[in-house]
Amino acid sequence: MESPIHSLPSLFKQLGLATDPVGIDAFVASHSPLKPNLVLADAFFWTKAQADFLREGIQDDADWAEVVDQLNLMLRKMR
Repeated sequence: MESPIHSLPSLFKQLGLATDPVGIDAFVASHSPLKPNLVLADAFFWTKAQADFLREGIQDDADWAEVVDQLNLMLRKMR
């Protein structure tokens, strides 16, 4: 199995968010859990640019798709 091209911190950097482990954990803690039927890119807390990036990353099965999926799963877990 190949390693993902992008890391979680690189995704957060692309989204303009804190990239350190504490910042990532704080973001996930403050925005989870997402409702099961809510598409990640449709969550209220994204800017239009962030939502577009996430949507395109999944729809185009781009290099970002795997790490966007990882974030999606993280935001759906109960803390």
